[in-house]
Amino acid sequence: MGCVTPLLTMTLKHPDYQCPICQTSLTLKDKVFCCGNNHSFDLAKEGYVNLLPVQLKQSKQPGDNKAMVNARRAFLEKGYYQPLVSKLASLLAQYKKDQGNILDAGCGEGYYTHQLAQTKANIYGVDIAKEAIKKAAKKYKDNHFCVATLSHLPFADQTFNALVSVYAPILEAEFTRVLAFDGILITVTPAKNHLHALKEKIYINAQQHDENKSPISHLTLLHQEQLSYEMELSSGDDILNLLSMTPFAFKASEQVKKELAQLEQFNCQADFMIRTYQKSR
Repeated sequence: MGCVTPLLTMTLKHPDYQCPICQTSLTLKDKVFCCGNNHSFDLAKEGYVNLLPVQLKQSKQPGDNKAMVNARRAFLEKGYYQPLVSKLASLLAQYKKDQGNILDAGCGEGYYTHQLAQTKANIYGVDIAKEAIKKAAKKYKDNHFCVATLSHLPFADQTFNALVSVYAPILEAEFTRVLAFDGILITVTPAKNHLHALKEKIYINAQQHDENKSPISHLTLLHQEQLSYEMELSSGDDILNLLSMTPFAFKASEQVKKELAQLEQFNCQADFMIRTYQKSR
């Protein structure tokens, strides 16, 4: 569908999205986002917009597939990572960034995006996986979701008061560009013992995570803390869903998966490294 609309059609400008092709502002016209150069992007029936042009794709279907997305939602909705959500909300409030515009960069199916929503905040979720964004937008109608790559975020400079990155690629230059001055970036990465018991089921010599690695070098580190607690997984399905969320799922043999599926209980440590940075003037 093109950008031509009847003369009397109401035109609503979306203040935050910009064209991923020419980086000019997008305007919403009759369920189509258009720029001044006539690039157009349809608003899907689920309520999201696909702002990932073919030239920015690195594969036919980038990101997590449908099975992985479904597994992550099933696991997260059991509340196993709820302490992490509460900590993220607390940090946003502590630094008075729970208003304005907040971006969940690499939002997946929207679990964190939805729960970070505040009455005075506009929450945006971006992910390269279309299946994840479709699922997020269908369930969480009060947030804004788009398919896009984190390396070319479809937003103008200094759009966001806060940006949250949970287990997603951290691209400092692009994140800094869209952050407002004095805005904060909260990153969540694995601390050394994250899911170590699960890794031991897969690897002969399971290694601890290197929690000292940080791709941030120019933003100011305001705060760093480790959040650790024991999870008691109550079914084989929960264990397999957790495994599907991890990069070592591809290393698990069918025999290991069968053994995990038969477990009625499995204790595993959640161990998160949470860092808060600020963009200075």
